[in-house]
Amino acid sequence: MTLSGLALALILALGFALSWLLTALARRYALATQLLDRPNERSSHSVPTPHGGGVAIVASFLLLTLGLGLAGPIERSLLVATLGAGSLVAALGFADDRRPLPARWRFLGHAAAAAWVLAWMGRVPAVPLLSTVVDLGIAGPLLCGLYIVWMVNLFNFMDGIDGIASVEAITVALGGALLWWLAGSGSGGVLLALLFAACVGGFLVWNFPPARIFMGDAGSGFLGLVIALLSLWCGQATPALFWSWFILVGCFMVDATTTLVRRVRRGERFHEAHRSHAYQYAARRLGGHRPVTLMCGAINLLWLLPVASAVALGRLDGVLGVAIAYAPLVWLAYHYKAGARELQVL
Repeated sequence: MTLSGLALALILALGFALSWLLTALARRYALATQLLDRPNERSSHSVPTPHGGGVAIVASFLLLTLGLGLAGPIERSLLVATLGAGSLVAALGFADDRRPLPARWRFLGHAAAAAWVLAWMGRVPAVPLLSTVVDLGIAGPLLCGLYIVWMVNLFNFMDGIDGIASVEAITVALGGALLWWLAGSGSGGVLLALLFAACVGGFLVWNFPPARIFMGDAGSGFLGLVIALLSLWCGQATPALFWSWFILVGCFMVDATTTLVRRVRRGERFHEAHRSHAYQYAARRLGGHRPVTLMCGAINLLWLLPVASAVALGRLDGVLGVAIAYAPLVWLAYHYKAGARELQVL
């Protein structure tokens, strides 16, 4: 089933409006019940702010995804994978927002969500690697599962200043949808990526710096799960396109990975709250959240999307494209002291 341009526009407008409305209601509820994120020595904000608004993204996206799946535009396997894994990750995040869960239980839940996605995705295709194609065999599902779990936690780690996770999710989803469409495959996946961007956009109205509500773990983990799911589904249809998605998420991937590696090497607990990501140092150096959030979006659109497009169109090898795209991001991560001890740069 193919949607007309008008029908597509109406669905996306509905996703945006529903998410906006649910975020407004979530904010009102959080203020009434004092569900506030109060600043502490690890915070990047200075005033108590309502949190938990990510449930608006989850509810609007999953509800409309279910409707589209029942109507026909989204294939059953993609529908079931999204609803099942998305609900589980969001529920874990929602519980963690109210009473912190032990890291091992969060990991087990994220691993279960990853297993659910892979069960419905089916066989992991051979991956184009430099000048050859590699069949990963039994390692394929394991690597994909680790990728999903890392992406869920990646967005959680990177959701530390106003609007940055929302802008990242929107630009990555829109870029991925464009490349998926150019490849001429996976119309249901393209629709899902566009709907996801619209629902996150409705929340971003409230979350753009200065944020009037935070998304919380229920939202951030869900964003990572959906981006990982869409990239794998796209890669299953057109394997080379997985590298394009991997390039598009480069800002978060490089910052979080660099920070994690440096903190673990010092013996710090990687899952504990901190303010040592490059984007957090950049926000303090540049005097606010907005320039860093806008910088992230600009890098995605003006640098990562062109490189990802070259890979998608077959003009650049995927692994080489990742190396080219990530090289300046690694420099930026070290320039802004990703993973450095806070006392060393304050």
